[in-house]
Amino acid sequence: MYKKTKNLCGIDEAGRGPLAGPLVVAGVILKKDIDGLNDSKKLTQIKREALFDTIKEKSFYHIVFTDNKTLDEIGLSKAIKNSIREIMQTLEAATFLMDGNTSFGIENLEHKIKADASVVEVSAASILAKVSRDRFMNKIADKYPKYNFERHKGYGTKAHVEAMREFGLCELHRVSFKVKSLEQPSLF
Repeated sequence: MYKKTKNLCGIDEAGRGPLAGPLVVAGVILKKDIDGLNDSKKLTQIKREALFDTIKEKSFYHIVFTDNKTLDEIGLSKAIKNSIREIMQTLEAATFLMDGNTSFGIENLEHKIKADASVVEVSAASILAKVSRDRFMNKIADKYPKYNFERHKGYGTKAHVEAMREFGLCELHRVSFKVKSLEQPSLF
């Protein structure tokens, strides 16, 4: 099921949909085979964490963080596009493959739906992006204990939306991301 291509850079992101925190995009070129790679969403947190250091040791990689304020200023698509371009300028590969249904108008970038579950380089990028973002949200949670970022990582869970309703927004929230269930315009 998995395809390994010589000199392929797999690219994937984490944090496209949350209401708070950064977007993280990772690119990976594997130097050695790694057992157990899969779409990060299909792996347990323990398995992702175990693979994280192995991927870093056995690959060339680049991870790009885009903070929530930049996401609000330039938009999600442009932030993803800028991150992909940075990866393509940093890593040398014959082919760059992004998980998803678009190449964001970038020349020489291929895309494939569910590549994170079928191409090992993209699976590895998926894991690096997800673990990097989760670690950031866990670390920053102590600064904003009312929001419990360590539990939901900034996604729009019921508990997170309730905390936003009760406490308003903190500096990590994406003000351009609207939540229909929050009918208080003063929050945004």
